Amino acid sequence: MSDDLLLDPDIRVWVFLPIVIITFFVGILRHYVSILLHSNKKIELQQVVDSQAMIRSRLLRENGKYIPKQSFLMRKHFFNNEDNGYFKEGQKRNSAPPNPMTDPSMMTDMLKGNITNVLPMILIGGWINWTFSGFVTTKVPFPLTLRFKPMLQRGIELLSLDASWVSSASWYFLNVFGLRSIYMLVLGENNAADQSRIMQDQMFGAAMSMPADSKQAFKAEWEALEICEHNWLLKNVDNEIIAFNHHHQQHHSNNVQLINSQ
Repeated sequence: MSDDLLLDPDIRVWVFLPIVIITFFVGILRHYVSILLHSNKKIELQQVVDSQAMIRSRLLRENGKYIPKQSFLMRKHFFNNEDNGYFKEGQKRNSAPPNPMTDPSMMTDMLKGNITNVLPMILIGGWINWTFSGFVTTKVPFPLTLRFKPMLQRGIELLSLDASWVSSASWYFLNVFGLRSIYMLVLGENNAADQSRIMQDQMFGAAMSMPADSKQAFKAEWEALEICEHNWLLKNVDNEIIAFNHHHQQHHSNNVQLINSQ
């Protein structure tokens, strides 16, 4: 059946292209609605201070070899002093992480995300599945196994149909996740129309929304800085510079003498 199947040219005009156009403009609309509903997240001052302290400690461990030993020990004492060091005080701090379910701003952001991302996909997907139900729109240019039939032929239950053919409902979902490059070309790289990027951000945001244990982070950084030893790489840099300049001047004088002799 798949070898003799020919599609009506009107399917290209009234099914194939309309699904692409509708999906594209829905993504454009979702992008601008997301911009209108976007709200800046408030960041606590203590979180900024703690994060900057962690960065300073990491930079001290990585680049402390370029400063004198006394300067390195002073900075290390500021962070790791047993009595009042920053990391020791941070471990004693009694700061309970906020509950995301009781944060009104987080709940509002979740609602906005559902309105701009999930709701359009359900409504437009349901409308396309109802309007263009039962249509075969296109065929992929390579053979596929039968395991791809449920994914590419949603809404068409024909066992004899080759798995390479794509139904209208499946064509819509392929466009939802396949117009990424077009959205980047029209709207720029950081756009809200790319559904695949939105899903990745939601998964990453769900992982990042888990309350971080600052005490454990301070303890780990304290241990890493405690075992870090100072080895000043610029110890003999003055002698090396003097030797280099002397060698350069000697080489220059030899060249001048050679030119004068000629």
